[in-house]
Amino acid sequence: MTTLSTIHQTLLALRIDEPSMLSIDCASGNVRLLIDELGGAPDGVQVDLERGLVYWTNMGADYHADDGTVEVANLDGSGRRVLVGRGAIRTPKQLCLDRAAGQLYWCDREGAAIWRSDVDGANLMKLVDRAVEPGGRDEVLNQCVGIAVDHKRGMFVWTQKGPAKGGKGRIFRAELAMRPGDSAENRSDIEILLSDLPEPIDVEIDAQNDLLYWTDRGAAPDGNSLNSAKITASGLIGRRVICTGFKEAIGLALDIPNHCAYVADLDGDVVKVDFASGAKETLIKEGRITGIALI
Repeated sequence: MTTLSTIHQTLLALRIDEPSMLSIDCASGNVRLLIDELGGAPDGVQVDLERGLVYWTNMGADYHADDGTVEVANLDGSGRRVLVGRGAIRTPKQLCLDRAAGQLYWCDREGAAIWRSDVDGANLMKLVDRAVEPGGRDEVLNQCVGIAVDHKRGMFVWTQKGPAKGGKGRIFRAELAMRPGDSAENRSDIEILLSDLPEPIDVEIDAQNDLLYWTDRGAAPDGNSLNSAKITASGLIGRRVICTGFKEAIGLALDIPNHCAYVADLDGDVVKVDFASGAKETLIKEGRITGIALI
């Protein structure tokens, strides 16, 4: 275990082939092990610098069993503990930290659901249950993957990737506060924002510029890409494929002040992408990387 000694322009990355959390210096590309022996299949990661904590999801060892977890540790890797698990969730994917509200949001892929809890794991609530759709949990069209909170419009946005390389991916949103009389199984506020996408995965929001960014691990010509679209009250407009050429693009972290993003793929590449030009610069190649977070 290695202590995180610098937090400026550092990426935390989850490695799935040797389940662990890495610290990557964005200037030098130097990689250090932060937390090892994570077990299972770590996927989503978020950092709370104010509290000195790192949160992550783990899909567990069996994607068809309820053995997934949401966990937390101190930034030096100590004090690791399970916040949500023990049969409560199946395969939690991207994790979103709502710092203002002190809440965590995540998608449960094989569970076909979206969940929220407090940052201590309390008040666990299922927000969306897509298992009520035809095919239930076993239908890949119902699988939820990436999630982000849009405070300006009081909504959360998520992806449903669809079949691998299937061109049936979709992006949805719903209100943060569930409407009276609604339930996770029967929400009246769900909007579909985009459809027929190659295979959308993780999402992030640039609140300052009202832009949604997402990775896509689908087929050419528009898959394995970084994408963006303008967020409006009525939906998403101006979809743009910023760049392609990734190998199973998964993780996403935005660096808005420097006008770039970092994208991680299952080939182990972590790549810096310029928003304007789409130019790519490989930062590291290390195992198989899933979720990333910039701190």
